[in-house]
Amino acid sequence: MGRAAEILGVTPGFLRGLDAAKLFVPQRSAGGHRRYSRYQLRLAHRARDLVDQGTALEAACRIIILEDQLAEAQRINAQLRTRLDQNPAQATEGG
Repeated sequence: MGRAAEILGVTPGFLRGLDAAKLFVPQRSAGGHRRYSRYQLRLAHRARDLVDQGTALEAACRIIILEDQLAEAQRINAQLRTRLDQNPAQATEGG
């Protein structure tokens, strides 16, 4: 956790706050230390940016979760549009 906090320029307490706000759940090493993925570090960086702009931590986490859900929905929508474009007969058959 200390190294992740150092990389992000935050305190370990900030990272614990992200965990408590359920932004993400870090993996644990055999010794019980938190281990963060690159994706989680990107989320933490985004949270830090929002908090630095004056957004409350809980609100920042909610914003990030909603942004992530929106991006996923847009990705799925694009995949479905591509499928329909490749086989337009399915759209008219109700399938």
